[in-house]
Amino acid sequence: MRALILSFFVINLWVSLAGAQDVVADMDGPDPRDQMQRSKDSTKQKQAQTQQKMDMQGMDMPGMDMSQPAPDWMPSPHDASGTGWQPAATPGHSWMKSAGAWDLMAHGVVFADYNQQGGPRGEGKAESVNSLMLMEQHKLWSGSILFREMFSAESLTAPHPGFPELFQTGETYHGQPLIDHQHPHNVFSELSFYYTRPISEKVSWEFYGAPVGEPALGPVAFMHRASVSELPMAPLAHHLQDSTHTSFGVITTGLVVDRLRIEGSVFNGREPDEKRYGIQFAALDSWSARLSVAPSRNWTAQYSYGRLERPEALEPGSQRRQTASVEYVRPFTKGSLATSVVWGRVHKDVNSHNLNSYLLETTANFKLRNYAFSRMELVDKDELFPGNPLLPSFRIGAYTFGGAHDLVQSRLWQLAMGADVTFYTKPSTLDSAYGKNPVSFQIFLRVRPALSQHHH
Repeated sequence: MRALILSFFVINLWVSLAGAQDVVADMDGPDPRDQMQRSKDSTKQKQAQTQQKMDMQGMDMPGMDMSQPAPDWMPSPHDASGTGWQPAATPGHSWMKSAGAWDLMAHGVVFADYNQQGGPRGEGKAESVNSLMLMEQHKLWSGSILFREMFSAESLTAPHPGFPELFQTGETYHGQPLIDHQHPHNVFSELSFYYTRPISEKVSWEFYGAPVGEPALGPVAFMHRASVSELPMAPLAHHLQDSTHTSFGVITTGLVVDRLRIEGSVFNGREPDEKRYGIQFAALDSWSARLSVAPSRNWTAQYSYGRLERPEALEPGSQRRQTASVEYVRPFTKGSLATSVVWGRVHKDVNSHNLNSYLLETTANFKLRNYAFSRMELVDKDELFPGNPLLPSFRIGAYTFGGAHDLVQSRLWQLAMGADVTFYTKPSTLDSAYGKNPVSFQIFLRVRPALSQHHH
């Protein structure tokens, strides 16, 4: 830890020196003609600066560096999670306002739905999936800093012991493993700051610190991905791909070199406990590294690897996690298409066992008000029957299809109604517990900010 802190200060000093410029005074006497020319140039410069400021205000925070427009391909930090990259073409739903030298942003979503899970282990409940994210951005030295706070009221709006979801596992309730339920997210889901500073024309340095945040591990968390914007249900692969999006203690640093980024994190890899209102600090003894690329404004991809020390409350040992993902976003007239492909693998040291997951999800917005979406995944599950050595691990398939329609599209917000249905594949040995062909469905209302225009 001392070495990490020392390295941070050394990098910071080097960046500061690299950004410094020499100022040379003009030793010659003033020339009246030069003074007149400088006066004209000064007037033109002020006019250009005023026009540039107006243009930048119209752009509404396209990137982290507010001193100049972001490149067309540069992913926006306002539409992702942690330091993850989502394509620059991603549509954004947010409210924005300037307050002095600060740029402020808020976005979020509220789903109010009836969730019916099928089969003997299924149940029906009314519930609400929801989140709110606030962001404050300001120029700092030759770069800029972004503060981000994310909150969720799911601890109040999720029926105990959580959202019903067949074959879902992960975390605990009353000291027992959660099975066939998705846990609610924490009240404090992110409290972070994100600083970036250019070193040269194509190189910049980034630093991310968070008492509650996300390390450089995995794709953009599911609740932020454009490819799943209309589906309130968490993926069954959540705990094999992006469950570290809420970690209590994260430090990340990295470099962006042209369209590539390499970053590393140290963090607290333990899952949040059942007390959803608190922040549970622990040693930053887990680590991860991630390589990302943005070849164009429509594509991003990443590969990441990490070691999580004792992540599970009821399971001994540590885990190694690998993920790879590709995201594609394509706007078109009166709509857009967003697709993500994600692979995640967890290796459990305690039994040298691998669990794999594969996910494909797509959302299409067409004729402005209409949405069609799907999610298809194959996931290895080894926690469906804890303590039973005869039923160790199973390959589960879940296939969700749905649609939504905006009933209201005002200048400030959108209200939609939608529904989805999920079918499953599983080994026949699970028929007695889950039924031969269980089917689940949801009916929901969705409220969120209107579509903003801050993207390139």
